[in-house]
Amino acid sequence: MTIIAAFPYGKKDRSALHLAGLLARSSGEPVRIVSIVPEQAKSMIPNGSELQFAAWSKERGRRAIAEAEHAAAEICPDVSTTAVAVAHRSRAKGLIAEAERSAASMIVLGSGTEGTRGRIRVSATSDRLLHSAPLPVALAPRGFTAEAGAQIERVTCSFRGDRGSEAVLAKTAEISQSVDARLRVATFGVAGRTVQPASLDAESRRREYVDHLRKLQSAAVDGVDEERRVEEAVGIGKDWKGALGAVDWHGAEILVIGSSSEGRRSRVFLGSNAARIIRHSPVLVLVVP
Repeated sequence: MTIIAAFPYGKKDRSALHLAGLLARSSGEPVRIVSIVPEQAKSMIPNGSELQFAAWSKERGRRAIAEAEHAAAEICPDVSTTAVAVAHRSRAKGLIAEAERSAASMIVLGSGTEGTRGRIRVSATSDRLLHSAPLPVALAPRGFTAEAGAQIERVTCSFRGDRGSEAVLAKTAEISQSVDARLRVATFGVAGRTVQPASLDAESRRREYVDHLRKLQSAAVDGVDEERRVEEAVGIGKDWKGALGAVDWHGAEILVIGSSSEGRRSRVFLGSNAARIIRHSPVLVLVVP
């Protein structure tokens, strides 16, 4: 299979290519670097302006491919890459169409040059993909870079404890095996929101909730066909930033998040809690349908 890496031609953001290279190096898959260029509306008889636009778009695509090839030679020369330009009126739809043509395993996006460094910024394109893509979507934090030769060290499943959590854990286990990385299950909660509000003994209720989460995790882990040891963690904080900060993270780690049960099973559909976790994640994120 192939990893699709979105390449923003003319921009300084290279985080998606760094992440795609890291994933490809870990899994052995090739990377298809895709730049979306404007597509002219088709008409029966093109006029002069339409022909000029088509020529401009073709030239823009040629330059985007050259820039992507140069970036790949610097960032991931040890990975098999192919750069292409795809004409489409929508960046999100263009990436999905190319992913389907290439039988891709996932689409990889960066966070641009705005927002907080080290945190994921959801752009208009990534937001569209996170609510409609038929395949996993990987997100790199702003400014993310991967060291030469680096591989994924650990894959963490964001465990919700609902009826769909076991399926997400199973997918996470498959991913960890494909990249030969350690597997961890982690559940996150916010005091006063996801954690039951306390009436008399806040600390006692907190401990009860954490124990409840650990039991759910352990039961789910027992159902995973995994020969390696599965790590477990629970992160509780006063907000989502604190909850994610309550557990340890590695630089070359991926946090896997499942779609909301409200969406179509064959599509990614991001729930509100998942969106908050993504915004505060200190590591790479992979959202799976």
